[in-house]
Amino acid sequence: MCTKDRVDGLILIKLVFISFIVFRGSFSMTEASSNLIPRSLFYSYAHEDEELRIELNKHLSLLRNQGIISDWNDRMILGGEEWEDEIDENLEKADIILLLISSSFNASDYCYKKEMARALERHKAGEAVVIPVILRDCDWHSAPYGKLQALPKDGKSVTGSSWHSKDEAFTDVATGIRAVASKKN
Repeated sequence: MCTKDRVDGLILIKLVFISFIVFRGSFSMTEASSNLIPRSLFYSYAHEDEELRIELNKHLSLLRNQGIISDWNDRMILGGEEWEDEIDENLEKADIILLLISSSFNASDYCYKKEMARALERHKAGEAVVIPVILRDCDWHSAPYGKLQALPKDGKSVTGSSWHSKDEAFTDVATGIRAVASKKN
C-alpha cells in the first residue's frame, strides 16, 4: 500500500468520524429542543405600567428565543375578539402568572379583584406559579400576593433606588423567571 493510499484512508476515516460527531451533536440538539415545551406566561398589569411591561418583555426575549417561555398580554387581543374571554382563556392556561405590582395595579379593580384573585386560586391549587414583580414602590406586603416571593430580589421595586439601573433590576427578574420556568414539575 502506497503512502498516498494510506493518507487518503486516514483522511476518509477522519471525515467519517467528524461527520458522525457533527451528526450526533445535531441530533442531540434537535432531540433536546423537540422535548422542550415552553412554559406559558401571562402578564397581569395596569395599563399605566405598560412601558415597564414592554421593558420586561424585552428582558424576557432570550427565554422566548430559547423556547423556555411563550408569553401573552392583553395587547395581543385582535380586533373583533371579546377581550374578557381572551384574558380569561389565557389566564386559565398560563403556567406562570406575573403580577406587575404598582399602586396602579392595586387601584385597578380588574387587575386586583379579577385577575389577581383567579391567579392566586390557581396558585393555591398548584395549577400555576404566581410571581409578583414589584415595578414601582407601593404598599404591597399586606396584599394577598404579599406572602409570595417577589421579584426582583428582596421585593425591591424595579424603579427604586436599590438598583443602578432598571436594566439591572429587570435582569434579576428575568433570571428569577428562568429559574421558575426551568424547574421540573
